[in-house]
Amino acid sequence: MKRYNYLVTGAAGFIGSHVVDELLKRDDILQLFIIDKLGEGSSVSNMNVHDKRVRFIMEDIANDSAYEDLPNIDFILHLAAESHVDRSITNPLACMTSNLMGTAKILELTRKDGARLVSVSTDEVYGHLQLDEPAFTEETILAPRSPYSATKAGADLLVQSYITTYGIDASITRCCNNYGPRQACEKLIPTVIGKLLKDEPIPIYGNGQNIREWVHVTDHAKAIIEVLHTGHTDTVYNIPGSIHLTNLEMVDKIIEKVLEFKPEINPSIEFVDDRAGHDFKYSISTKHSLKSVRDQRDFDLSDTVEFYLK
Repeated sequence: MKRYNYLVTGAAGFIGSHVVDELLKRDDILQLFIIDKLGEGSSVSNMNVHDKRVRFIMEDIANDSAYEDLPNIDFILHLAAESHVDRSITNPLACMTSNLMGTAKILELTRKDGARLVSVSTDEVYGHLQLDEPAFTEETILAPRSPYSATKAGADLLVQSYITTYGIDASITRCCNNYGPRQACEKLIPTVIGKLLKDEPIPIYGNGQNIREWVHVTDHAKAIIEVLHTGHTDTVYNIPGSIHLTNLEMVDKIIEKVLEFKPEINPSIEFVDDRAGHDFKYSISTKHSLKSVRDQRDFDLSDTVEFYLK
């Protein structure tokens, strides 16, 4: 069997680490290179660095030094990004460096090596929906509303420009909200669990009626890899989830699950000032038939809650 060199950026983060877990189940890996600067929400403990096929490079993808010792790369999965909306509002320039310049460097590597690239984006590039509006499709015009989503939309446009200008082999995936183990503690689910364990009020923006669509991170990882090996170049793949919930409904489900393990807790909720430019509703559909999307699990927070309780 022929074996290939893979590169995954952002593999010490939440989604990236699960992508590596799924990739390492394959038999066609010669070497799997990981580039991650170990920024906010990333940790070496998230990665399987003990597999002899894995080589970890602690570098910022925006720096040329990240690529100095790489052999020719066959497949690239680009997940590294500054992905926290609140932080992008307080420090937008950091978002621009990672999400735009970092993507440009990955595109140059793709062009140089003739690699197959999947650039992992977000449904937030489409903007937001009102309550009764239909789901976004792959043809929806981009209308980002935060520095984070704007830089991700810019990265998508860079990818598409390299496809047109240089003929690189690349696809883009756009996914909904992910849940599962290893998510950064600043995100909604681990924040809620942490507040419950500390017997502190759970902060909810506005009235809690903002709507999000959710997919388990492992199902998302499988979809990314499926697109890498079976997807078409110059194509966008939306990856929808299995459930839509208001933020308040999600918090209720987290509380319910935590109570199964720790019935002694006393939950309380505190509504706080809404986030600037807080998108109301996300929902995506897809025209593509991905097996990993069709076969994704029903919504279940069990493994997520167990991970944080440990």
